[in-house]
Amino acid sequence: MKQTWRWFGPHDTIGIHELHQAGVQGVVSALHHIKPGLVWSKNDIAERQALISRGGPETATPIHWDVVESLPVSEAIKLQSADFKEHVANYKTSLQNIAACGIKTVCYNFMPVLDWTRTDLRRKLSHGGTAMWFDLLDFAAFDLFLLERPGASDDYDADFCERARERVSQLGDQERHALQQNIVAGLPGANDTWTLDEIRVHLSSYKNISADKLRQHLIDFLSEVAPEAERLGLRLCCHPDDPPFSLLGLPRVMSTEDDYRRVMEAVDIGANGITLCTGSLGVSPQFDGVGFVERLGGRIHFAHLRSTMRVAPANSGKTSFFEAAHLEGDIDIVGVVDALLREEKRRRTEGRDDCEIPMRPDHGQDLLSDLTVASMPGYPLIGRMRGLAELRGVMSAFERETRN
Repeated sequence: MKQTWRWFGPHDTIGIHELHQAGVQGVVSALHHIKPGLVWSKNDIAERQALISRGGPETATPIHWDVVESLPVSEAIKLQSADFKEHVANYKTSLQNIAACGIKTVCYNFMPVLDWTRTDLRRKLSHGGTAMWFDLLDFAAFDLFLLERPGASDDYDADFCERARERVSQLGDQERHALQQNIVAGLPGANDTWTLDEIRVHLSSYKNISADKLRQHLIDFLSEVAPEAERLGLRLCCHPDDPPFSLLGLPRVMSTEDDYRRVMEAVDIGANGITLCTGSLGVSPQFDGVGFVERLGGRIHFAHLRSTMRVAPANSGKTSFFEAAHLEGDIDIVGVVDALLREEKRRRTEGRDDCEIPMRPDHGQDLLSDLTVASMPGYPLIGRMRGLAELRGVMSAFERETRN
């Protein structure tokens, strides 16, 4: 697998020259300054490519922009509201420009309103480092008593609602504000100025959108853009819902292996593929990472390798969890790496041109000097270096076994 690293552009606190020292082979990046629904121009893409290739103040590096993450799907497309046809056309134009610049893999997601959701971006761990955390009780306290979402009490049992009431009573004004900002953070810096009223407006736009309807909107979108991606030689790959269960009454359509199978079968062309994020899918106790690769591996175009650990409390199919170290937690990362390497071998045997799957270590813990640097939540230098080193060791062991 190609060892890549997410880089947020010129404002990232980690430099490309540092990635080169860490042995990173490629960059995963996006043009976050361009709003969803607008076109990514060739000039904007080429400018980011040049910035990555220059590497640093002293010398260029051999690192290039390998994966777009993410070319965002607008809310208009998800809702099929007034501007959605224009946004789909713009998406296709952006794909054309990405292909013209030589990038082959494009990751996206179809989560409504919010991207990933956490209640604490840096919770202290016993070893002194920090990790991102989703505390279901804190989330319910926000949902029920800060946001005061209509119908929220139907999503939790009565005892849990009462515990959430007690929890919110313990929070001061500053803690309540921090909880709200953490929940709406999504992609770092994307939505962190939303007020409660703005959140309510966004949620209200989905009041008539069921999971089945949202899934059909995804299939409609892919029916338009995946054939264009196929023509361009691109690989589209959908990231799973994070976490893989409904929040704030919003529908989820990419939370399980069955969800992926349905969408892959509905738009059954090679360009329509999967971002395997073990951490997101692995929050569900039903997730079988090795089996997922064995059954759907031919459509995996990109892998996020990280581990999450479920913790109490659990309620109504939802659970608390945190970002564990890469080889710890509830995910059989070693088994998944083995399965992905076997999938690459199968592709080489078949003569496929995508026999090297890009992967990246994801959502590292803040360790050592990370604790004194203002990095993007979940994307520190040392924590991800540890994860990449561990994953590289696992890959090397399996590759040596194959050679022998």
